[in-house]
Amino acid sequence: MEVILLERVEKLGSIGDVVTVKNGFARNYLLPNKKALRANESNRKVFEANRAKIEADNAERRTDAEKSAKGVDGKTVQLIRQASNTGQLYGSVSARDIVEALDADGAKVVKSQIVLDRPIKTIGVHEVKVALHPEVSVVVKVNVARSPEEADLQAQGVDVLAQMFEDEAAPAAEDLAPETPATEEAEAAPAEAEAEAEEAPAAEAEAAETAEDEQ
Repeated sequence: MEVILLERVEKLGSIGDVVTVKNGFARNYLLPNKKALRANESNRKVFEANRAKIEADNAERRTDAEKSAKGVDGKTVQLIRQASNTGQLYGSVSARDIVEALDADGAKVVKSQIVLDRPIKTIGVHEVKVALHPEVSVVVKVNVARSPEEADLQAQGVDVLAQMFEDEAAPAAEDLAPETPATEEAEAAPAEAEAEAEEAPAAEAEAAETAEDEQ
């Protein structure tokens, strides 16, 4: 389907561009959200007649978004969630969770502005894009952890999961360490016994020769 864009749409075009999109994308997203018009002759005339106003309204919204961006860009919010020892959450962090966390921190955004391709399902510090306007985007950090202490470590740049795996591996390595000398000793014992057995006849012969010389 061909549509006329009423605002900039990422990877499609800018205001006034006529682009071809999938029917479902147009019907389910662009048209109901007033981001585009069907590209027929009637709508072309309507758009051209109102183009100046559409562009002016867009510029005003962009200016407002740029002001709002100063209070959102670079923010870090903390979310405490239950998770397994492998860092997988029992559940997930959604766009709504991020909106509520930002709101509690004084940053006003709406769910539709959170660009989250898929829910967050692991602990860690995740960067999330916030589109305040089609031409104004910022990035916030979402620190997902199992405890405030763990969140503090992650905020300092500590890879909690990697550290946890290292801690679990250390005792296993220590358990293996004492076995090595014992194994070597066990392997050495037959060799030593064999050497002693070989030395015994030689010692007896030497003693016999000494006795004969004395006689």
